Amino acid sequence: MITTVNPATGQQVAAFEPHTAEEIDDILTSAAQAQKQWRTVPLTERVGYLTKTAQVLRERKEKYAQMITLEMGKPITEARSEIEKCALTLDYYAEHAATYLAAESIETQAEESGVVFEPLGVVLAIMPWNYPFWQFFRFAAPALAAGNGAILKHANNVPQAALAAEEILRDAGVPRGLFSTVLVDSSKVAGIIADDRIAAVTLTGSTEVGAIVAGQAGQSLKKQVLELGGSDPFLVLADADVRKAAEVAVKARFTNGGQSCVNSKRFIVHDSVADEFVKLFTEGVAALKVGDPTEDTTQIGPMARANLRADIDDQVQRSIAGGAELKLGGKLLEGDGFYYAPTVLDHVQPGHAAFDEETFGPVAAIIRVDSIQQAVRLANQTEFGLAATVFSESHETTRQVVAQLEAGAVFVNGMVASDPRLPFGGIKKSGYGRELSSYGIREFTNIKTVWYGPTSKA
Repeated sequence: MITTVNPATGQQVAAFEPHTAEEIDDILTSAAQAQKQWRTVPLTERVGYLTKTAQVLRERKEKYAQMITLEMGKPITEARSEIEKCALTLDYYAEHAATYLAAESIETQAEESGVVFEPLGVVLAIMPWNYPFWQFFRFAAPALAAGNGAILKHANNVPQAALAAEEILRDAGVPRGLFSTVLVDSSKVAGIIADDRIAAVTLTGSTEVGAIVAGQAGQSLKKQVLELGGSDPFLVLADADVRKAAEVAVKARFTNGGQSCVNSKRFIVHDSVADEFVKLFTEGVAALKVGDPTEDTTQIGPMARANLRADIDDQVQRSIAGGAELKLGGKLLEGDGFYYAPTVLDHVQPGHAAFDEETFGPVAAIIRVDSIQQAVRLANQTEFGLAATVFSESHETTRQVVAQLEAGAVFVNGMVASDPRLPFGGIKKSGYGRELSSYGIREFTNIKTVWYGPTSKA
């Protein structure tokens, strides 16, 4: 069975039978057939379905926000924002898809030549639990606009969100079969990837799972986009506005309970401002309200699963044993559910778990440095390369630092966030390929060269 467990109580609230092999076969057949028709639908009509989907999401915002909170514990105010962000992204691609997919003319010796963007087929989307609607719709909006079909294999702790995605697109009028959810155990995914009816794969998840999926897709020579883990550095340089940096840092680390690949995780602070930053940052973290995620005033809810809470506590305890200084938190909270105290560790160094590993939960690691060069070196001293943040009042300094940081995105004097207007993705073990913007919509297209020579005349 595939189950929903409320992380605020630890109690099971729903269970679903996995799809059988026969049902999966029917789903893949329907998707392949529907996609062949969908690709012939004019783009102006396809994007109309995106607008309708955005309308459905907005009309049912409270219903789906409550579902997110129930299944993975996100505070309800953040869950509502997640639904709205999905709708905004659907509207964005409805407006811009025609521009991004327009044929390009290239001057050669031919009478006419250029590039056209055509759909690949049916894309398997393997999605995580931490943003159960956003992660899917940021893929689905450009993929469907480009003429592809999609199959969703969601994380098995959010089956209601997975089925809701199918419901939303169906109620928006998207042709039946073009998109479907499959409820299956992870052991069944390799067979779906290998199926000839699947043209490509996109995954958002851990680096370990990404390597497995990449290998499986690679054996079938299928295109992949992988958005994986991160240990994002947040650099506070000597000339930073420390109060602003500390305020932003609290949100950057503890949004979604710290359970995001793009949360800032390692706070690399110049010695000259470190004491002030740690004081302000710790005060800000201490002020966060931990509690029932269904209440509007709650800022930190439970972690999504019991094993995730155990993992983050293990990382904290190993870091403390290695010499990190506990400033706040560092413990499981008593009572029902999977709550963990918002935690601040100071004097973290390479070799500590909080530095070397991805910390997926409400734990911040502060690393003190004595120079910009050391800050950059430690920022890059990770297997990940998703995003980074720099706080400094000097444009000249930040431009030099940005050029040296190994990341798919760098935000200066502001929190890292995904935006449909900007490409999103990482390097190193944070994955490859891009989502969002014009780059994202073209990931699952055949970039076809077309060349016309002169015609013979009788």
